Amino acid sequence: MSVPPNTVAEHPPDAPGLSPTGSEHPLDSPGPSPTGPEHALSAAEPVPPQPELAFEVLGARPLRYAAAPMLMLDLQVSEPSGREVYMVALTIQLMIEPARREYDDLTRERLAGLFGAPERWAVTTHSLVWAQLDVLVPAFTGSTTVAVPVACNYDLEVAAAKYLHALPTGEAPLALHFNGMVYYPDERGGLQVVLVPWSCSVDYRLPVAVWRETVEHYYPNTGWVALRSQTLHALERERVARGLPTYDACLQRLLGEARDV
Repeated sequence: MSVPPNTVAEHPPDAPGLSPTGSEHPLDSPGPSPTGPEHALSAAEPVPPQPELAFEVLGARPLRYAAAPMLMLDLQVSEPSGREVYMVALTIQLMIEPARREYDDLTRERLAGLFGAPERWAVTTHSLVWAQLDVLVPAFTGSTTVAVPVACNYDLEVAAAKYLHALPTGEAPLALHFNGMVYYPDERGGLQVVLVPWSCSVDYRLPVAVWRETVEHYYPNTGWVALRSQTLHALERERVARGLPTYDACLQRLLGEARDV
């Protein structure tokens, strides 16, 4: 077949990818395709799930050496799937749930100033805020245990302290509500972050003996009452005028005189 001058023969329809000289064009050579079998296999690999933490309070104990009364909650943090966790920046809202235990007559009398008459307790025994705690959980795989410090306020004007002080024995029903961020590696080693939802909560029944032991260690046989500045100055003048060594002695004298009237 003759070819006219200055023209190029077309490729036959059954020979795609050939150069005008009939050889295979390097740009059209077969190579790995993004839709090839190896890519399909990679796309089919399951993505590991995000870490989902579980919490449990294992126990409570007094902290013996601190600037103020403090107890420790031993908190177990678990990730059931076994994913590695770099760190957890955790916020805990610690609540007291008074409606979750029973009370004898003496305890009801001691709690009347907080909840009112016992017949109204169905509506007045609402949750009490004890503390909001910030905790850093170090790296772990599987599970770990961290000590969570909780300040024990002994100011009887504070509702949580007043409630715990009124319990002679037994347990104080607590609820711990968790929130925060979990830092973990993805399948390529990059840093990922997922939130801990507020719906993540656990209950714990704190032995009252632990709280009492903690407070008694720092303030043996002592209680605290907040007074206005004017009341404190008046009490100081009365103490000096009577020649008494302490405020406690002055209050005992005044209470005794009031009973005798």
